Amino acid sequence: MPDFLTRRNGTWHFVRRVPAEFSDFDKRGIVRHSTKVRVSSDRTGRRAIRVAERLNDELEAFWSQCAIGADPVTAGYEEARRRARSLGFEYVQFADLMAFSNEKRWERLDALLSRGLENDATARTALLGTQPQPSILLSKLFAEYEELMREEIEKYSPNQLKVWRNGRSRVVKELVDITGDKPVTELSDDDGLDYVEWYRERAKAKEVEAGTANKSMGMLSRMLKEISVRRRLKIPEIFKGLRLRAPDSEIRRPFETGFIQSRLLADNALEGLNEDARLILYTLADTGMRPSELVNLLPEAIHLDAPIPYVEIKPVGRVLKTKSSKREIPLVGAALAAMKLRPDGFPRYRDKSSSLSATLNKYLLEHNLRPTKDHTVYSLRHSFKDRLVAARAPDSLIDSLMGHKRGGPRYGDGPPLSLKLEFLESIAFKPPSRL
Repeated sequence: MPDFLTRRNGTWHFVRRVPAEFSDFDKRGIVRHSTKVRVSSDRTGRRAIRVAERLNDELEAFWSQCAIGADPVTAGYEEARRRARSLGFEYVQFADLMAFSNEKRWERLDALLSRGLENDATARTALLGTQPQPSILLSKLFAEYEELMREEIEKYSPNQLKVWRNGRSRVVKELVDITGDKPVTELSDDDGLDYVEWYRERAKAKEVEAGTANKSMGMLSRMLKEISVRRRLKIPEIFKGLRLRAPDSEIRRPFETGFIQSRLLADNALEGLNEDARLILYTLADTGMRPSELVNLLPEAIHLDAPIPYVEIKPVGRVLKTKSSKREIPLVGAALAAMKLRPDGFPRYRDKSSSLSATLNKYLLEHNLRPTKDHTVYSLRHSFKDRLVAARAPDSLIDSLMGHKRGGPRYGDGPPLSLKLEFLESIAFKPPSRL
């Protein structure tokens, strides 16, 4: 590292030649940065070396981004923004800088001159706004968004990450097919309308549901907004106010309580369905859990020997749908009987909730156990809530069991297990006799 330090006008400077393998996209030849550490106060260069190490790490990160295919303009723009912030300013494009007052413009020039940075090309670029703002093509939208969200998605389970990627790359491809590939800053309200109308026609033809269209627009909106804010691109909100109205037929229908007990939980009712899937269905009926929550329970989250047997929903190895999804649910009735047979959970379907839902829904359909096409295995969760409402459970307790967020500030720890148990026992199903 001392090889990259040199004295200049009484200050330690970081100086490094651009390696030949990076010269195609970094035309500076030699990179110079002031460490802003005076030689007189740091004779051995110890403090300057620490600054130089940071500058070198940022420089090598920039080169690495370009080497793996990242747009040099984007990487250069990010480097200019970082350098401007390190000098106490926000990066501003040259054209916008010219609209500033003379005093504001002079502050930047003075920073260059007073710190001896007038020959530092990177500092000049950062404070004078001469680095072009990157233009992100629509086809690169998902890749750019994934990079911005890297810290968040690293907590996802493998299946969660697969679903996250597939959905977002799909909707970006749809938008590109409709609008053509163009810079994201050139998107217009007409592009949003074209996308909505394309989905509207598909919904009329019964190819997709309105909910799918709205979910797709939501994903695109979030991606565009995140990139607009983080990259300061001023991308228009092309889907603002646009939604397809979902017909009543698309609303999930809860199973009737009597139907669950007499048809789904009857002895020999689910013959031919694999035992894990059958026990999962029994547990869902008496806990209201989301299928993804149940199949991802780890042994340490299942407490069958506690005074009140219960399960914990917590983010271990995956991300929960919402923060409020973290909760404890007592085991009663069919759920307690089923979980006693699976004290370690359901490894067969762990991180495979989509496969489970497909298996259960197909079985229920083929055996005439779905009163309508709008009844699915997820309908058991809706039935669970309806039964709690009928039992006059407090809203706070219902939200606590369902994992729903309540409006307003949260106080205390919420309803205790004993109170949850009281209401769940009052609505518990009788398990099949073979359990």
